[in-house]
Amino acid sequence: MELPQVSNFRELFLNDTPLLDVRAPVEFQAGAFPNATNIPLLNDEERHLIGIRYKEQGQGAAIELGKKLIDGQPRAERTTQWQQFVQRHPEGVLYCFRGGMRSKISQEWIYEATGIAYPRIEGGYKALRSFLLEEIDQSIAEIQPVVLGGRTGAGKTIAIHQLHNSVDLEGLAWHRGSAFGGHVTPQPSQIDFENRLSIEFIGHRAAKRFKLVFEDESKAVGSRHIPPALYEHMSRSPLVILDVPLQDRINNSIDEYVTGALREYQERYGEEQGFRKWAASASHNLSRISKRLGGERYKDMNAKLQHAIDHLERTGNPEAHQEWISQLLTDYYDPMYDYQTSKKRDRIVFSGNMKEVIEYLGKL
Repeated sequence: MELPQVSNFRELFLNDTPLLDVRAPVEFQAGAFPNATNIPLLNDEERHLIGIRYKEQGQGAAIELGKKLIDGQPRAERTTQWQQFVQRHPEGVLYCFRGGMRSKISQEWIYEATGIAYPRIEGGYKALRSFLLEEIDQSIAEIQPVVLGGRTGAGKTIAIHQLHNSVDLEGLAWHRGSAFGGHVTPQPSQIDFENRLSIEFIGHRAAKRFKLVFEDESKAVGSRHIPPALYEHMSRSPLVILDVPLQDRINNSIDEYVTGALREYQERYGEEQGFRKWAASASHNLSRISKRLGGERYKDMNAKLQHAIDHLERTGNPEAHQEWISQLLTDYYDPMYDYQTSKKRDRIVFSGNMKEVIEYLGKL
C-alpha cells in the first residue's frame, strides 16, 4: 500500500497542523517548527552508529544494523508513543529529514498498529525549511514595514501586542532586546527563529496584511540575527515614535526586568532558589555594561541595585528599584537613543503617547 504524502506546506502552517518529527533529538534541537513534537525513530546514539556503518559498508549494511538496534522493545515503545500522538492529533502529519526511509518506516509501523494511513511530508524537514526560507524572501519583497521606536521602557512591546498588524520580533526571538533582556529559558536556535518569523509572515499575507509594524531593533535580538534583507528594509521604513513620561518608563522597566523576570525564575526554580538566580542574573547583566558606564557610575548603580534586591527580598516591594533603573535609563540608554534618533529624524512620520500611537498604527 502506498501511504499518503503531503506537499501543501502553506496550508500546514496556516492551519497550525500538528507535526510529528521522527528525526533524532540532536537534529530536532538544531532546528524545528513551532508546532512540532519530537518522537524519534532513532535516538542520537543509534543514528550515530548507523551513520558510521553507512560510511564504512554502505546503505544495505546500515539498514540491517538499524533493524537490529530498534527491533523488539524499542520498536514497541516508539510505536506506542506515535500511536498516542496520532490519537491526540488525527489531523497531523509526520516527517524525517528528507521524507525518506525514516518517514516511511514510521508511517508503516503506525499503519500496522492503528490502521491509520498517517501522512508524511514530501521532502521532509529539508523541504519545509526551504519553503520557509523562500517565504521570508517573498514576504520581505511584499510587506511595507512601519517601525515603532521610543526610549527604553516606553512600552513598545506593550503597543505591539495590541496591534493585529504587528510582528513581535522580540517574542519570536525570546529576548527583550537589551542588556537585561534575557529570559530564564534560552532563546530558540537561529533556524527556529527564522522559521517562526516566516510562519508569522505567511499568516499576515494570507490575511492580506502587508503594512506591518515592527519594533525598532538592532541587527540582532539577543543572539538571534534579523534576516539582513528585512533589517535593511526596516532601516529605510517610516518611523513612529512612542513618547511617554520617565516615570512610566521606570514602571514599565520594573514590571519587565524586576517583577516579571523574578516571576519567571521563581516559576522555574521555586521561590527561594528562583530569587537567588534572578538576583545573580540582574547583577551579571549590569556588570556586562560596566565598562560603558564607567567605573564610578557602575559602582554607584550596582550599590543601588544590591540595596534594591535586599529590600525586595525583605519586603516583597520592588519600589527601591526605581532609583538605579531611573539612572540606567537617563544616563545610559537615553544618550544612545538620542544619538541613534538624530540619524533617523527624516523617517519620523508620527509621534505620540500610547493611546495615540496605537490608534495611528491600527489604521494602517
